[in-house]
Amino acid sequence: MPAPISQRTLVLGFFYAALAAALWSLITPFSRLLFELHTSPLETAFWRSLFGGACFVAYSLVKGCLKVPFRDGVRILFFGGLLGALMFGAFQLSIEMSGGATAVVLLYTAPAWVAVLSRVLFHEAISRTKLLAIAIALAGVVLVSLSGGSHSGVFSWAGILCGLASGFGYAAYFPFTFYFVQKYKAQTIYSYAFLGSALVLLPFIFPLDLGKSAEVWGLLGLMSVSTNFLAYIFLALSLKCITQVQSAVVGNIEPVLGTLWVWLFFDENFRAIGWGGCALIMGAVFLLTLEKKCRT
Repeated sequence: MPAPISQRTLVLGFFYAALAAALWSLITPFSRLLFELHTSPLETAFWRSLFGGACFVAYSLVKGCLKVPFRDGVRILFFGGLLGALMFGAFQLSIEMSGGATAVVLLYTAPAWVAVLSRVLFHEAISRTKLLAIAIALAGVVLVSLSGGSHSGVFSWAGILCGLASGFGYAAYFPFTFYFVQKYKAQTIYSYAFLGSALVLLPFIFPLDLGKSAEVWGLLGLMSVSTNFLAYIFLALSLKCITQVQSAVVGNIEPVLGTLWVWLFFDENFRAIGWGGCALIMGAVFLLTLEKKCRT
Protein backbone atom coordinates (compact mmCIF):
# COMPACT_ATOMS: atom_id res chain seq x y z
CA MET A 1 0.00 0.00 0.00
CA PRO A 2 1.52 3.36 -1.04
CA ALA A 3 2.43 5.82 1.69
CA PRO A 4 -0.10 8.62 2.22
CA ILE A 5 0.78 11.94 0.61
CA SER A 6 1.26 14.82 3.03
CA GLN A 7 -0.89 17.93 2.84
CA ARG A 8 2.19 20.03 2.06
CA THR A 9 3.13 17.78 -0.87
CA LEU A 10 -0.40 18.00 -2.28
CA VAL A 11 -0.46 21.78 -2.00
CA LEU A 12 2.94 22.03 -3.68
CA GLY A 13 1.80 19.70 -6.47
CA PHE A 14 -1.33 21.73 -7.19
CA PHE A 15 0.68 24.96 -6.99
CA TYR A 16 3.24 23.73 -9.55
CA ALA A 17 0.48 22.47 -11.87
CA ALA A 18 -1.36 25.81 -11.66
CA LEU A 19 1.89 27.69 -12.29
CA ALA A 20 2.60 25.58 -15.39
CA ALA A 21 -0.92 26.22 -16.72
CA ALA A 22 -0.64 29.94 -15.99
CA LEU A 23 2.66 30.15 -17.88
CA TRP A 24 1.22 28.30 -20.88
CA SER A 25 -1.74 30.69 -20.91
CA LEU A 26 0.70 33.53 -21.63
CA ILE A 27 1.31 32.18 -25.15
CA THR A 28 -1.74 34.05 -26.47
CA PRO A 29 -0.88 37.56 -25.20
CA PHE A 30 2.80 37.13 -26.10
CA SER A 31 1.78 36.10 -29.61
CA ARG A 32 -0.61 39.01 -30.08
CA LEU A 33 2.10 41.46 -28.97
CA LEU A 34 4.63 39.95 -31.37
CA PHE A 35 2.16 40.04 -34.28
CA GLU A 36 1.60 43.74 -33.62
CA LEU A 37 5.38 44.21 -33.83
CA HIS A 38 5.41 42.59 -37.30
CA THR A 39 6.68 39.17 -36.26
CA SER A 40 4.87 36.52 -38.31
CA PRO A 41 3.13 33.51 -36.71
CA LEU A 42 5.63 31.00 -38.08
CA GLU A 43 8.55 33.18 -37.02
CA THR A 44 7.09 33.24 -33.52
CA ALA A 45 6.73 29.45 -33.54
CA PHE A 46 10.29 29.01 -34.86
CA TRP A 47 12.01 31.19 -32.27
CA ARG A 48 9.89 29.76 -29.46
CA SER A 49 10.98 26.24 -30.49
CA LEU A 50 14.63 27.21 -30.95
CA PHE A 51 15.05 29.18 -27.72
CA GLY A 52 13.02 26.66 -25.72
CA GLY A 53 15.07 23.80 -27.13
CA ALA A 54 18.30 25.64 -26.32
CA CYS A 55 17.14 26.04 -22.70
CA PHE A 56 16.50 22.30 -22.43
CA VAL A 57 19.86 21.46 -24.05
CA ALA A 58 21.62 23.60 -21.43
CA TYR A 59 19.53 22.05 -18.63
CA SER A 60 20.21 18.51 -19.89
CA LEU A 61 23.94 19.21 -20.13
CA VAL A 62 23.97 20.37 -16.51
CA LYS A 63 22.02 17.24 -15.48
CA GLY A 64 24.28 15.03 -17.62
CA CYS A 65 21.42 13.45 -19.57
CA LEU A 66 21.67 14.95 -23.07
CA LYS A 67 23.41 12.02 -24.77
CA VAL A 68 21.24 9.35 -26.45
CA PRO A 69 22.04 6.63 -29.02
CA PHE A 70 22.27 8.05 -32.56
CA ARG A 71 19.23 6.17 -33.86
CA ASP A 72 16.94 7.32 -31.05
CA GLY A 73 18.28 10.86 -31.31
CA VAL A 74 17.31 10.98 -34.99
CA ARG A 75 13.87 9.51 -34.26
CA ILE A 76 13.15 12.04 -31.50
CA LEU A 77 14.47 14.89 -33.64
CA PHE A 78 12.36 13.81 -36.64
CA PHE A 79 9.04 12.78 -35.11
CA GLY A 80 9.19 15.29 -32.25
CA GLY A 81 10.14 17.96 -34.77
CA LEU A 82 7.19 17.21 -37.05
CA LEU A 83 4.64 17.06 -34.23
CA GLY A 84 6.04 20.13 -32.48
CA ALA A 85 6.13 22.15 -35.70
CA LEU A 86 2.50 21.21 -36.36
CA MET A 87 1.41 22.09 -32.83
CA PHE A 88 3.40 25.32 -32.46
CA GLY A 89 3.00 26.55 -36.04
CA ALA A 90 -0.70 25.78 -36.44
CA PHE A 91 -1.46 27.32 -33.04
CA GLN A 92 0.22 30.60 -33.98
CA LEU A 93 -1.57 30.72 -37.34
CA SER A 94 -4.90 30.09 -35.61
CA ILE A 95 -4.24 32.96 -33.17
CA GLU A 96 -3.60 35.32 -36.08
CA MET A 97 -6.59 34.26 -38.20
CA SER A 98 -9.27 33.47 -35.62
CA GLY A 99 -8.03 35.05 -32.39
CA GLY A 100 -6.17 33.87 -29.31
CA ALA A 101 -9.30 32.80 -27.44
CA THR A 102 -10.48 30.66 -30.36
CA ALA A 103 -7.04 29.10 -30.82
CA VAL A 104 -6.61 28.12 -27.18
CA VAL A 105 -10.10 26.62 -26.98
CA LEU A 106 -9.57 24.57 -30.16
CA LEU A 107 -6.18 23.43 -28.85
CA TYR A 108 -8.12 21.82 -26.01
CA THR A 109 -9.86 19.45 -28.40
CA ALA A 110 -6.65 17.45 -27.78
CA PRO A 111 -8.22 15.03 -25.23
CA ALA A 112 -10.82 14.03 -27.84
CA TRP A 113 -8.01 13.48 -30.36
CA VAL A 114 -6.16 11.41 -27.74
CA ALA A 115 -9.20 9.13 -27.38
CA VAL A 116 -9.27 8.59 -31.16
CA LEU A 117 -5.49 8.05 -31.43
CA SER A 118 -5.56 5.59 -28.52
CA ARG A 119 -8.11 3.55 -30.44
CA VAL A 120 -6.17 3.66 -33.72
CA LEU A 121 -2.64 3.17 -32.34
CA PHE A 122 -3.19 1.06 -29.22
CA HIS A 123 -6.61 -0.51 -29.96
CA GLU A 124 -7.95 0.95 -26.73
CA ALA A 125 -11.71 0.64 -26.48
CA ILE A 126 -13.72 3.84 -26.85
CA SER A 127 -16.23 3.84 -24.02
CA ARG A 128 -19.63 5.48 -24.10
CA THR A 129 -18.22 8.30 -22.00
CA LYS A 130 -15.46 8.91 -24.54
CA LEU A 131 -17.92 8.81 -27.44
CA LEU A 132 -20.15 11.29 -25.64
CA ALA A 133 -17.17 13.55 -24.91
CA ILE A 134 -16.04 13.44 -28.56
CA ALA A 135 -19.57 14.29 -29.74
CA ILE A 136 -19.81 17.19 -27.26
CA ALA A 137 -16.38 18.49 -28.32
CA LEU A 138 -17.37 18.35 -32.00
CA ALA A 139 -20.58 20.24 -31.25
CA GLY A 140 -18.49 22.84 -29.43
CA VAL A 141 -16.15 23.19 -32.42
CA VAL A 142 -19.16 23.77 -34.69
CA LEU A 143 -20.50 26.52 -32.41
CA VAL A 144 -17.10 28.21 -32.08
CA SER A 145 -16.76 28.07 -35.87
CA LEU A 146 -20.20 29.53 -36.46
CA SER A 147 -19.43 32.37 -34.05
CA GLY A 148 -16.71 33.59 -36.41
CA GLY A 149 -13.98 33.31 -33.79
CA SER A 150 -12.93 35.76 -31.12
CA HIS A 151 -10.71 38.09 -33.14
CA SER A 152 -12.42 39.47 -36.21
CA GLY A 153 -15.90 38.03 -35.99
CA VAL A 154 -15.42 36.78 -39.56
CA PHE A 155 -15.49 33.05 -40.19
CA SER A 156 -12.09 31.67 -41.22
CA TRP A 157 -11.89 28.06 -42.31
CA ALA A 158 -8.11 28.29 -42.24
CA GLY A 159 -8.08 29.62 -38.67
CA ILE A 160 -10.45 26.91 -37.41
CA LEU A 161 -8.56 24.14 -39.22
CA CYS A 162 -5.24 25.40 -37.84
CA GLY A 163 -6.72 25.39 -34.33
CA LEU A 164 -7.88 21.80 -34.76
CA ALA A 165 -4.51 20.84 -36.27
CA SER A 166 -2.72 22.25 -33.22
CA GLY A 167 -5.02 20.16 -31.00
CA PHE A 168 -4.17 17.07 -33.05
CA GLY A 169 -0.44 17.82 -32.78
CA TYR A 170 -0.80 18.33 -29.03
CA ALA A 171 -2.65 15.02 -28.72
CA ALA A 172 -0.08 13.14 -30.82
CA TYR A 173 2.64 14.37 -28.45
CA PHE A 174 1.20 12.15 -25.70
CA PRO A 175 1.97 8.72 -27.26
CA PHE A 176 5.25 10.10 -28.65
CA THR A 177 6.41 11.30 -25.22
CA PHE A 178 5.06 8.20 -23.46
CA TYR A 179 7.10 5.95 -25.76
CA PHE A 180 10.43 7.70 -25.27
CA VAL A 181 10.02 8.67 -21.60
CA GLN A 182 10.34 4.96 -20.77
CA LYS A 183 14.03 5.26 -21.73
CA TYR A 184 14.99 8.93 -21.35
CA LYS A 185 14.26 11.88 -19.10
CA ALA A 186 11.65 14.39 -20.26
CA GLN A 187 14.19 17.20 -20.59
CA THR A 188 16.28 15.02 -22.91
CA ILE A 189 13.28 14.40 -25.15
CA TYR A 190 12.33 18.08 -25.24
CA SER A 191 15.92 19.07 -26.10
CA TYR A 192 15.83 17.09 -29.34
CA ALA A 193 12.14 17.52 -30.12
CA PHE A 194 12.04 21.33 -29.80
CA LEU A 195 15.22 21.78 -31.85
CA GLY A 196 13.69 19.42 -34.42
CA SER A 197 10.59 21.63 -34.52
CA ALA A 198 12.77 24.65 -35.25
CA LEU A 199 14.44 22.77 -38.12
CA VAL A 200 11.07 21.82 -39.63
CA LEU A 201 9.80 25.41 -39.38
CA LEU A 202 13.00 27.01 -40.72
CA PRO A 203 12.27 26.59 -44.48
CA PHE A 204 8.95 28.44 -44.05
CA ILE A 205 10.63 31.60 -42.72
CA PHE A 206 13.96 31.52 -44.57
CA PRO A 207 15.89 33.80 -44.87
CA LEU A 208 15.83 34.69 -41.19
CA ASP A 209 15.12 38.26 -40.18
CA LEU A 210 17.80 38.96 -37.57
CA GLY A 211 17.36 42.72 -37.60
CA LYS A 212 14.53 42.77 -35.08
CA SER A 213 14.25 45.37 -32.35
CA ALA A 214 15.41 44.74 -28.78
CA GLU A 215 11.73 44.72 -27.76
CA VAL A 216 10.93 41.86 -30.14
CA TRP A 217 13.96 39.81 -29.08
CA GLY A 218 13.05 40.42 -25.45
CA LEU A 219 9.48 39.23 -25.97
CA LEU A 220 10.64 36.16 -27.92
CA GLY A 221 13.10 35.31 -25.15
CA LEU A 222 10.57 35.78 -22.35
CA MET A 223 7.93 33.79 -24.23
CA SER A 224 10.33 30.90 -24.90
CA VAL A 225 11.75 30.68 -21.38
CA SER A 226 8.37 30.99 -19.66
CA THR A 227 6.09 28.94 -21.94
CA ASN A 228 8.52 26.46 -23.51
CA PHE A 229 10.91 25.78 -20.62
CA LEU A 230 9.74 26.82 -17.16
CA ALA A 231 6.16 25.60 -17.76
CA TYR A 232 7.44 22.09 -18.53
CA ILE A 233 9.77 22.16 -15.52
CA PHE A 234 6.88 23.08 -13.21
CA LEU A 235 4.70 20.38 -14.79
CA ALA A 236 7.39 17.80 -14.05
CA LEU A 237 7.64 19.05 -10.45
CA SER A 238 3.86 18.79 -10.05
CA LEU A 239 3.87 15.17 -11.23
CA LYS A 240 6.30 14.31 -8.44
CA CYS A 241 3.67 15.42 -5.93
CA ILE A 242 0.27 14.64 -7.46
CA THR A 243 -1.18 12.28 -10.07
CA GLN A 244 -1.44 12.96 -13.81
CA VAL A 245 -5.22 13.20 -13.50
CA GLN A 246 -5.01 15.79 -10.72
CA SER A 247 -2.47 17.77 -12.73
CA ALA A 248 -4.69 17.58 -15.82
CA VAL A 249 -7.70 18.90 -13.88
CA VAL A 250 -5.68 21.90 -12.66
CA GLY A 251 -4.35 22.35 -16.21
CA ASN A 252 -7.87 23.14 -17.38
CA ILE A 253 -7.37 26.68 -16.11
CA GLU A 254 -4.99 27.32 -19.04
CA PRO A 255 -7.66 28.02 -21.71
CA VAL A 256 -9.66 30.03 -19.18
CA LEU A 257 -6.67 32.25 -18.41
CA GLY A 258 -5.58 32.40 -22.05
CA THR A 259 -9.03 33.66 -23.01
CA LEU A 260 -9.07 36.10 -20.09
CA TRP A 261 -5.76 37.74 -21.11
CA VAL A 262 -6.80 38.44 -24.70
CA TRP A 263 -10.21 39.69 -23.52
CA LEU A 264 -8.61 42.06 -21.01
CA PHE A 265 -5.74 43.38 -23.11
CA PHE A 266 -6.77 42.87 -26.76
CA ASP A 267 -10.56 43.22 -26.59
CA GLU A 268 -11.21 39.74 -28.00
CA ASN A 269 -14.65 38.32 -27.37
CA PHE A 270 -16.99 35.62 -28.61
CA ARG A 271 -20.60 36.01 -29.55
CA ALA A 272 -23.00 34.08 -27.30
CA ILE A 273 -22.89 31.05 -29.60
CA GLY A 274 -19.10 31.02 -29.35
CA TRP A 275 -19.14 31.04 -25.55
CA GLY A 276 -21.56 28.12 -25.72
CA GLY A 277 -19.08 26.25 -27.90
CA CYS A 278 -16.27 26.99 -25.43
CA ALA A 279 -18.36 25.59 -22.59
CA LEU A 280 -19.07 22.40 -24.56
CA ILE A 281 -15.40 21.81 -25.40
CA MET A 282 -14.27 22.36 -21.81
CA GLY A 283 -17.15 20.17 -20.62
CA ALA A 284 -15.90 17.39 -22.89
CA VAL A 285 -12.38 17.75 -21.45
CA PHE A 286 -13.76 17.56 -17.91
CA LEU A 287 -15.84 14.49 -18.82
CA LEU A 288 -12.76 12.66 -20.11
CA THR A 289 -10.82 13.67 -17.00
CA LEU A 290 -13.57 12.29 -14.74
CA GLU A 291 -13.51 8.97 -16.57
CA LYS A 292 -9.75 8.70 -16.06
CA LYS A 293 -10.21 9.50 -12.38
CA CYS A 294 -12.79 6.73 -12.01
CA ARG A 295 -10.28 4.22 -13.40
CA THR A 296 -7.38 5.24 -11.13
